[in-house]
Amino acid sequence: MIQGRGDAEQQLLDDALAVQEAGAFAVVIEMVPADVAGRVTRTLDIPTISVGGGVECDGQMMVWTDAFGYTTGRSPKFVRKYANLAEQLEQAVGNFISDVHEQTYPSADESY
Repeated sequence: MIQGRGDAEQQLLDDALAVQEAGAFAVVIEMVPADVAGRVTRTLDIPTISVGGGVECDGQMMVWTDAFGYTTGRSPKFVRKYANLAEQLEQAVGNFISDVHEQTYPSADESY
């Protein structure tokens, strides 16, 4: 669910300030409109880390299984897939199973 829209924007900023005052070293901003995340970043003295919060945050984070296509199915809007590891892994496993069934793995070179 997208956070910080409308009346919730001020509450999000207040919460971020409270976390900073409590001694946090950083704040993660997840699924927040970019303009709101930018306002939070400009207001705080500690770094903000974006998970779908736009480019104005101090750092970006994405779960590796999403970023590299290991997860299948629907992805959040902020996910950019840099590879399709699920497809590659499925093909690799199929090749391994086939080699075992055909008794071409392990070969003499791969045995002691």
